[in-house]
This record gives sequence, C-alpha cells and structure tokens, in this order.
Amino acid sequence: MNRPLRTRGFTLIEVLVALGIVAIALTAGLQATTALTNNALRQSDILLAHLCAENELVKTRLSRQMPGVGDSSQGCEQGGRSFTVNLSVRPTPNPSFLRVDAQVSDGRTPVLGLSTVIGRY
Repeated sequence: MNRPLRTRGFTLIEVLVALGIVAIALTAGLQATTALTNNALRQSDILLAHLCAENELVKTRLSRQMPGVGDSSQGCEQGGRSFTVNLSVRPTPNPSFLRVDAQVSDGRTPVLGLSTVIGRY
C-alpha cells in the first residue's frame, strides 16, 4: 500500500511572502522613527533659538537708550549649539516706538524669527 507522503511546513512562496511583509513593516517603522527623531531635533533647535532671540530682545528692551535704526548681528551659544542672531531695528509711524526683529539662524538656515516694539521711557 502506497500512502501519499504528507508534508508539513511552509512552501518557499509562503516564506518569501512572509519575509516581504516583515521587510515592509520594518521599513515603515524605521521611517516613523526617523521622522520622530528629526522632529525632536527641530523642536530642540527652536527652543534654543528662542532663548537666543529673547535674550537679545530683552537686552535691547533693558538698554537705557533707544537702539539705533539699522541691522546688527550677534553670536549666541545655547545648549552647545552656535546660533547667529540678526537684529533689525526699524522706525514705526509713531516716533516714540521702534520695531525690533530678531532672526535666528544656525549658520546656514533660518530657525526662528521674533519681533517686538520698544518705546521711550
């Protein structure tokens, strides 16, 4: 009596399909992790740039004299990172006030911009 052989296990096609599904899932997970890491780094850069901009604007506000109209640039170190703060002072329609814009960059790209109005005391 010849009985047909009964095989157990998976065929090669089934294994390849399973490996393909696992590869796609791992790739998607890696992309999600990369996006989250990049977002966390960007948030860190924005926080540090905000500290730099606020420091320069507060220095300008606390100065005993009104700043001169024009542009200036200062370096800023925060959290081990180097930023450049470009201050732009512009007149307003009211001569008692000046508009001060602080643009923070990390050397190659702008990171943050803040503005304020400074008045005479």
